[in-house]
Amino acid sequence: MAGSGLAQAKRPLSTLATEQPAISEEADFAGQSILMNTSTSSHSSSALGADLPATLCYLNGDYTALRDAKISVLDRGFIFGDGVYEVVPVYAGEPFRFAQHMARLDRSLAELRINNPLTHVEWREVAQKLVTDFTREAGTTTPPDQLIYIQVTRGVALRDHVMTSGVAPTIFVMTNIMKPVPAAQRSSGVACVSADDFRWEKAHIKSTSLLGAVFSRQISADVGAMETVMFRGGYLSEAAASNVWVVKDGCVLGTPKDHLVLEGIRYGLIEELCRAAGLGFELRRISRAEVIAADELLLSSATKEILPITLLDGLAVGSGQPGPVYAKLYAGYQGAKSIPTP
Repeated sequence: MAGSGLAQAKRPLSTLATEQPAISEEADFAGQSILMNTSTSSHSSSALGADLPATLCYLNGDYTALRDAKISVLDRGFIFGDGVYEVVPVYAGEPFRFAQHMARLDRSLAELRINNPLTHVEWREVAQKLVTDFTREAGTTTPPDQLIYIQVTRGVALRDHVMTSGVAPTIFVMTNIMKPVPAAQRSSGVACVSADDFRWEKAHIKSTSLLGAVFSRQISADVGAMETVMFRGGYLSEAAASNVWVVKDGCVLGTPKDHLVLEGIRYGLIEELCRAAGLGFELRRISRAEVIAADELLLSSATKEILPITLLDGLAVGSGQPGPVYAKLYAGYQGAKSIPTP
C-alpha cells in the first residue's frame, strides 16, 4: 500500500502521467482579488489595480469595476478569514443548481452566526446582472460558461477574536469565465496523490479560511498531480478542493455528509444521476483499502464537474483508464446542465 503524507507525496513520481494544469475554483479567480484600502501601502492602488480586469462586480450594494472595488483592512474576512463563500457554475447564462448553493450558503452563515444579508431572490438578481453584463462585455451572442463567486464576511470591526455583533456583513460577488477541463484529461484521466487529512473538524463550513486547503493542494501541485486525496484515521475524507467518489461493482460510494467533509453540490446531483443510470449509490465510511481496490475513482467539483482518477500514488486505479461508470455519470451531468434549475 502506498504511503501517505507530505513526505510520501514529494517523492519522484515517474509513473505519473504527464500532468496537466490543475483546474480549481481558486485558479479561475487567480489575480482577481479585491484591493485593500490602505494609505500606508508602498504601492499605489491605481498601480495595483492596473492589471485587474474592469469586469463588473457587486460590493455592499453597489456595482463597480472589479479593479476599483475596495474593502477596509479591518474587515474580519481579511484579518481572520471570518467569512464564507460559494462558487456557482453558469451554463448558457443560467446559474446551475442555484437553490442548492443558496441552501449551503445559509448553512455556512448559520454556523458563523451571521444572518444572510440578502434573500435568495436578491442573490439571484445580483448574479444574473453580473452574468448578463459579462456576456455583453464578451461580445458573444452565446453566453460563455462562467463561475459566480459569492463571499460574505462578518464585516468591519476592531480586531478581536470574539464574534463581533452589530456590524454590517461585507457582501462581494464577481463572475469570471469558467475554464473547461482539457479534453486530454477527460480521455485519459488524472493522477492524484494521497495524504493524511490534517485540517480542522468543521469541514462542512465553506469557509474563506482556506489555508488547510492550500497546504493540502500544494502537496499534489509539488509533484504535478491534479489533487490530494485525503484520509482521516484510515478512512477517506475528501480532496483539497473536490469530493472523492469510489466505484466498486457498479455502485458509487461517497463519504457521509457530516462535519468532516464539505457537502459538495454534486452530492445530490450524483445521487440523481446514479438513480437515472441504474447505478447503486451509498454514503458511508470508506477505508483506505477500499479506495486502493476501487474499480474507478472520481473527483467532483464545480469546475471539474466529474473527473476520473486513473493514477493514485503512481499506481493504476482499476484498468488505468476512465471507466464505464464515469462515462455514464459524465453523460448524465452534461444532460443535467441543459435542464433549467431553480
